[in-house]
Amino acid sequence: MSVEVKNQIAVALHYDRAGAPRVVAKGKGTIGAKIIEVAKQHDIPIEENEVLAGALSHVELGEEIPEELYKAVAEVLAFVLKLSGRGR
Repeated sequence: MSVEVKNQIAVALHYDRAGAPRVVAKGKGTIGAKIIEVAKQHDIPIEENEVLAGALSHVELGEEIPEELYKAVAEVLAFVLKLSGRGR
């Protein structure tokens, strides 16, 4: 999943159902635009959420998201799974 905002801040998360989702890429400007481009090329769902992207941008690469962001990220994951037909 990739979270983006209009000014091209992007944070990519990976969740393999073990532990919490991890930040696997993040950037703004040109790097953020590239993250979004790659996500689109690979049909990775993108959620525009400026507040969540801003909060996730402070998480170090490879680290699990902090507990205080679980609810927000879970809501995005549920929405993405529903869109992909894999959710309930």
